[in-house]
Amino acid sequence: MSTDKPLKSALELAMERLKKSDEAAGISTAPLTEQQKTAIAEVRNFYEAKLAEQDVLYRSKLPRVADLSEREALEQEFRRDRERLASERDSKIEKIRNPR
Repeated sequence: MSTDKPLKSALELAMERLKKSDEAAGISTAPLTEQQKTAIAEVRNFYEAKLAEQDVLYRSKLPRVADLSEREALEQEFRRDRERLASERDSKIEKIRNPR
């Protein structure tokens, strides 16, 4: 057994299968350029700041709302805003990764 290749972990085997299925489907992965990495980092930083801002605004409004229905409405608005910002962030990152 010493001349054989080392055994692969289940993770390595799964990753190889996924890579082969991606290749068969015509999906190719190319390493990101430095420019793409920088642009992605800028997008992430921008949206991280926006999400933090939304969190601060939500937490500052929360103690002033006593009515349960108003509190629920505020919470729903907060969740919608966070989901929208996360979706925008992910969309922009995907456009940077695949500029087609």
